[in-house]
Amino acid sequence: MIRLHPSSVTEIAQFCTFESLSDVRNFIIPYSPDKHLAEMANPKRVYLSIYKQTQLVGFIILALDGEKSVECRRVVVAEQGHGIGQAAMLAMEAYCTQQLDRHRIWLDVFAFNTRGQHIYQKMGYNPFSKTEFDGKPLLLMEKEL
Repeated sequence: MIRLHPSSVTEIAQFCTFESLSDVRNFIIPYSPDKHLAEMANPKRVYLSIYKQTQLVGFIILALDGEKSVECRRVVVAEQGHGIGQAAMLAMEAYCTQQLDRHRIWLDVFAFNTRGQHIYQKMGYNPFSKTEFDGKPLLLMEKEL
């Protein structure tokens, strides 16, 4: 069973370890511990830890965007291919509507991350724009809740 809870600064070292995993680091821009600490202190950021039973297996970073939207900045899961990320995304969507009163989630995914795009589309996220980061194309996707 997957559950989310607000993250603690004591989990930052583990977040950095997760971000350095080969299955993860090619799809994100890893943060330093200081960057995570600064982001956690930002009132417009929400860090959610992903637990499988009692084990920390990942985290999500949300950025409050306007009155009714939230940007899903990051979903990092240590164990790929077991449905943990999808279960965490569903739990995050419920958290956004129930705890944050947000009814639109948007995210970006690198254009080369076809697996990520497939998963997001399967979960109901639709492309709405394109941009780039450091010369790498990004696809922007959204879902109305």
